[in-house]
Amino acid sequence: MKSDAIKKGVERAPHRSLLYALGCAPEDLGKPFIGVVNSFTEVVPGHMHLRAIAEAVKEGVRSEGGVPFEFNTIAVCDGIAMNHAGMKYSLPSRELIADSIEIMAEAHAFDALVFIPNCDKIIPGMLMAAVRLNVPAIFVSGGPMLAGHLNGKKVDLNNVFEGVGAYAGGKMTEAELSLLEQSACPGCGSCAGMFTANTMNCLTEALGMGMPGNGTIPAVDSRRRGLARKGGQQVMKLLKDDIRPRDIITAESIFNAFTVDMALGGSSNSVLHLMAIASEAGIAFNLATVNEISLHTPYLCSLRPTGPNHIEDLDMAGGVPAVMGELKGLLKLKTRTITGRTMGENIAGVKNLNGEVIRSVKNAHSATGGLAVLFGNLAPEGAVVKKAAVAPEMLVHRGPARVFDSEEEATKAIMGKKIKPGDVLVIRYEGPKGGPGMREMLTPTSLITGIGLEKEVALITDGRFSGATRGASIGHVSPEAASRGPIAAVKEGDIISINIPEHKLDVELSDKEMADRLKKLPEFQPKIKTGYLRRYTEKVSSASTGAVFTR
Repeated sequence: MKSDAIKKGVERAPHRSLLYALGCAPEDLGKPFIGVVNSFTEVVPGHMHLRAIAEAVKEGVRSEGGVPFEFNTIAVCDGIAMNHAGMKYSLPSRELIADSIEIMAEAHAFDALVFIPNCDKIIPGMLMAAVRLNVPAIFVSGGPMLAGHLNGKKVDLNNVFEGVGAYAGGKMTEAELSLLEQSACPGCGSCAGMFTANTMNCLTEALGMGMPGNGTIPAVDSRRRGLARKGGQQVMKLLKDDIRPRDIITAESIFNAFTVDMALGGSSNSVLHLMAIASEAGIAFNLATVNEISLHTPYLCSLRPTGPNHIEDLDMAGGVPAVMGELKGLLKLKTRTITGRTMGENIAGVKNLNGEVIRSVKNAHSATGGLAVLFGNLAPEGAVVKKAAVAPEMLVHRGPARVFDSEEEATKAIMGKKIKPGDVLVIRYEGPKGGPGMREMLTPTSLITGIGLEKEVALITDGRFSGATRGASIGHVSPEAASRGPIAAVKEGDIISINIPEHKLDVELSDKEMADRLKKLPEFQPKIKTGYLRRYTEKVSSASTGAVFTR
């Protein structure tokens, strides 16, 4: 066992003494040591209940003869961090999470790991750590939040962001907005729609790293604690059988994850995170392949923010296994999973319990997937759009650029009613280096929707969007402005052409004009000169490769 490095031999007497101080008994020293990686905090609603989940995991580990040791990671709540300087730290936290887990796991020689994530960057950060460390591991998320209720309708956090726009547009009173904000988030769990957190928890199942139900069983449901106990038991079986993350996360399982992602209409951030996980695992996976998967995958589930259903509805319909059951003709069914069975064996006999929440391939919302990658002279390395959330009339759009060098500038213009129908907002210098940190920009997109311009205005950025974003919102434009990407050359009034069905994104400039403008640009100066974000700026790569650290 790996943990023998801290337990066995005369020279390990000091180590054993410290283990006894933790409460270990002499008989524990012959058992596997299991790290329980908990992302509990009291500031993230998706994580505030994770102490109970961790206790259930530890019960499961002990029942199968292991010794659990719990430790924590950091966690950023994207909703609370949105639209201020705090959002610069959200994506960068992913790398810190992966690094800190590596440090803890290696320093203490754990034999296996159970990961307990629940929100946006924590899930991919933990998956990156799992494939990097490559010791037997399993994921047990905290589960989704239930939808809130107001005036007989279900509501969620996205309604509140859009409510700000409705208030700004004179469509909602301040008292109505106050009532909405008090109703939308009724308790613990990751926000109730197919936003980034729930997308990634669902895709953890599709990757084979999470137990069935990992992505959809509500946080407050008693089944969630039962799942956690099973997870603690199952990691011991993985250890016994020596099944490791790199046996499970392969090119084929990444393919499965993207396929399920397309069917779910998941967050555009999933592309960024799956590319980062693939990179960490040494798997070559490019953005063009994502489009190929999308072209062959039907869009089956119209979930918030795109449609009316929430994650609790998906769960009651059969969850991710039922979605995969509908897609089984498109999936790589021989991939291994943490259950010890193949993916095909896992989904054999699953039933779709609601054909409207999870449609069949023959009755799909769309014949192609919910995400698309666009290429063109404005995004030579690609840009990502959640096309399932785009109004049909905006799938093809041509309009004048309204150029802003920060989210704050764009938000001010929207609130000041300076954006007109037909405009294409360009928000740049918000990429991984330029932001720094590639901020999510739910505020400007929600304002546009709340004001009522989502069917008339497009938004393009080298930054990111929240999974709760809807409308013609195109992010991850690569190369970014800070790396002298073409988006840096766009000027006010330039005509931008968007064709999502044909995967095209162009600015109507000649190659010569584009090159001349880029030559005249001043050298980019990092916005932050000290601390972690300065180091992040120096190390981070393009969004097209997952915004990972350069090796």
